[in-house]
Amino acid sequence: MIFKTLSCIGALLACSLVSLPATDKPNVIIIYGDDVGFNDVGVNGSKLIPTPNIDALAAAGLNFTDGHCSAATCSPSRFSLLTGIHGFRHGVNILPPNAPLSIPTDILTLPKLFKKAGYTTGVVGKWHLGIGKKGVPTDWNGEVKPGPLEIGFDSSFLLPSTNDRVPCVYLDDHRVIGLDPKDPLFVGRNLKEVQKPGSTQYPDGKKDRKAMTYYQSTHGHNNSVINGIGRIGYMSGGKSALWNDETMADEFVKQAKNYIADNKDKPFFLYFASQDIHVPRAPHPRFKGKTELGHRGDAMVQFDWSTGEIMKALDEHGLTDNTIVIFSSDNGPVYDDGYKDGTVVQTSSKEVDNGHDGSGIWRGGKYQIYEGGTRVPFIIRWPAKIKPGTSKAMVNQIDFVASFAELLDIELTDQDAIDSRSTLSTFLGEDNKGLPYMLQEARTIALRVGDWKYIPGNPKSNRGRTPKEDTLFNLENDPSEQKNIIGENPEKAASMAKQLKELIKADGIR
Repeated sequence: MIFKTLSCIGALLACSLVSLPATDKPNVIIIYGDDVGFNDVGVNGSKLIPTPNIDALAAAGLNFTDGHCSAATCSPSRFSLLTGIHGFRHGVNILPPNAPLSIPTDILTLPKLFKKAGYTTGVVGKWHLGIGKKGVPTDWNGEVKPGPLEIGFDSSFLLPSTNDRVPCVYLDDHRVIGLDPKDPLFVGRNLKEVQKPGSTQYPDGKKDRKAMTYYQSTHGHNNSVINGIGRIGYMSGGKSALWNDETMADEFVKQAKNYIADNKDKPFFLYFASQDIHVPRAPHPRFKGKTELGHRGDAMVQFDWSTGEIMKALDEHGLTDNTIVIFSSDNGPVYDDGYKDGTVVQTSSKEVDNGHDGSGIWRGGKYQIYEGGTRVPFIIRWPAKIKPGTSKAMVNQIDFVASFAELLDIELTDQDAIDSRSTLSTFLGEDNKGLPYMLQEARTIALRVGDWKYIPGNPKSNRGRTPKEDTLFNLENDPSEQKNIIGENPEKAASMAKQLKELIKADGIR
């Protein structure tokens, strides 16, 4: 579809959008995995983790082998997906417990875009973009906001932060579910902040390792112990509202199914953000032992089941043909990320864990600037429009905002989604060009221009997450980023270094 610049205003714009043919207003579901690597799904090469539902989705859709999130860590990628703006422009990094909302409430977001086109919008699952006002402690016992509803979602059912961080409760719109006012909930970064009289006190993992009965922390996850699992941050109270780690996927799937059933007769946008396969990996007992890779592999089988259940729900309501389903992840794989759960590799400093490489041929994973950090599963299915196949085009989640704006004939201002560029024709499989260049973020910012990749060096780099020296790779000849060819190509490196600096300083890529 050719992008149209709408000149009408107000009511005329609304009228035009409402009158679009049904196939121009498809339902949209983004199924977003957590720490799922490119090679963690069967269609991309996994031999040790069965993913029949994800593979079926790919078989009926377009599978991008050069598809990326914007950053190698979760919060910046989620921020970029929903805003079309790189996280570094707003200082967004991995958010701690009790962080305020990181998305400004006065900017365009993906849910706001869909609402302009007459959609209802919902989010289910992991949030990890902060909730509350900056400088004001979040009141978990009252209305918990601003959050998803203030940035464009009509409804939300959340894991407020992430599953390895407090608070370990579900949030339905603005309220903690099942909270007993006689056991008020408090959240903080240190124990003193939450030692409130009358609130349930949980073991401190730093002082009581025996309290971590589910499995032990290997590093950094040893504050409040909830359900036998050490977490990042401290909480007290809220005992009646605690989630069950092993039934979390079931709960999110139930909420997603309810959302689809409730909105089946009108166009909807659902952002389904699974907690799998992020730590602490606590798959339901029915999935344990489904792989030989311990909790991580079994949790991936659970995520595949979740994907299948959403696909079944669409089938049951006759919505499959005209629903766009996007499957992807917030960053690449990680193994031992804080818990002794059967993984044997510390974070992603090595590529293979128990014989399985979640990144495939791509180097690195979560936290790392190499391809494995941002090259993730990226599948788009829309039976009414997209012909199944595989695409080598370079695409990025940050471009969803501009691409859906084009699909829905919504004009973006110069201030909207400043880093989002429409790749709609590529997403629809109408061309295989993709992006001419893109940024990749992980403690530093790299530049891809076609198969060329330039990474500025960081002398203080540790754990191999970024190179200590300026680095240039050609992925066509060296997909695993093993040979630095900057010495043989000084002019190319200088040109890309200049381009990178200009893009970082610019008001946006678009």
